Amino acid sequence: MPALQAKHKEQDRAWLQEMLYGVLRQLPLLQFWLRQLLNKPLKSNQKVVEHLILLGFYQLAFSRVSQHAAVAETVGACQELRCPGLKGLVNACLRNFIRQDMQAMLPDDAQIRSGLPKWLFRKLQQAYPEQLDDLCLATNSKAPIWLRVNQTRVTRAEFCHALDEQEIQYTLPDDFQQAVLLSKGYDLTQLPGYQQGWFAAQDGAAQQAATLLAPQSKERVLDACAAPGGKTCHLLEQQADIKCLALDSDASRLQRVEENLHRLGHQAQIVCGDAAEPSAWWDGELFDRILLDAPCSATGVIRRHPDIKWLRKGTDIPPLVELQGKILKAVWPMLKPGGTLLYATCSILPEENREQIKQFLANQADASLSPLHAQDNASNPGWQILPGEKQMDGFYYARLIKS
Repeated sequence: MPALQAKHKEQDRAWLQEMLYGVLRQLPLLQFWLRQLLNKPLKSNQKVVEHLILLGFYQLAFSRVSQHAAVAETVGACQELRCPGLKGLVNACLRNFIRQDMQAMLPDDAQIRSGLPKWLFRKLQQAYPEQLDDLCLATNSKAPIWLRVNQTRVTRAEFCHALDEQEIQYTLPDDFQQAVLLSKGYDLTQLPGYQQGWFAAQDGAAQQAATLLAPQSKERVLDACAAPGGKTCHLLEQQADIKCLALDSDASRLQRVEENLHRLGHQAQIVCGDAAEPSAWWDGELFDRILLDAPCSATGVIRRHPDIKWLRKGTDIPPLVELQGKILKAVWPMLKPGGTLLYATCSILPEENREQIKQFLANQADASLSPLHAQDNASNPGWQILPGEKQMDGFYYARLIKS
């Protein structure tokens, strides 16, 4: 998406993202409408025209683009897509959509209305039957922009004063000491203090990690699976004199960690290595605290990245669960007795979260749960944040102590 946006003028980028993300959010419904108007699916190199019609439907049903402009521009795009012979088909579909008032036609199928793929809808239906409607609504909403004020550079009050001077609208969410919620979209690089490292973009749920791990002065801390470095930086803002090792297996993504550390004025040891294979990179010195932000399905951040719904498949989940368990088992020996490990995912699927930790506690005799709330216990471990809860993304945390 960023590479695509870079080819267009700045004023067109927000519209482009809105159209692309909007189609991805409403895809099952748009496809339902298309099936009413298209006698048979298009094939091979003409398939792209189906996608074009879906874009036209989205403009007509969900945007403020005028009907005339939506039809004219969508039909005209056939020329750019080298399918001029299908202009009539596209025009007929869009005109019939308007004539039949199809945007008022909603399917009886709850899965189609949810905007989710079948496999994910069924999983959420099973895991969260009472919250399902709210969960689907939150998952398909637009994510707010959270900022974390870098208090090693500026106070939140000073940052807010700078926002006020530029008439940038924001709110201060309850129970957050460093967070600022922007009231609408802005180019973050143009906000006051960006180059000076006054803030970083980080959702409220992700901001919980450093607070829950609570590093202490001069402790040795491992941030496993650290890229792009938001939590690494936050740990250093919590306690500047910790010895922090930021680990990730992707060398290209570690460049982002380095860039974020540099802009925000922090220092950490950056290591490229596989958390599941410590023998290749670990020096043998134990860690006081470990943050394991494990690879996951990312089902908690779909509202921020709607393409996840269609890139991820149900068959991806068991291998992910296996990998999470492997990494958890591999990093545990690197933790000092009495040390703390915080397990985190941006998933809302129980098998990646609660069930993963239940199994680990059952198999690891020297691991015990450090409760994060009153109902956090061995039979129902951890803290599951659902999308939209206090405007946060979906996230999971479990805090473990080594005896």
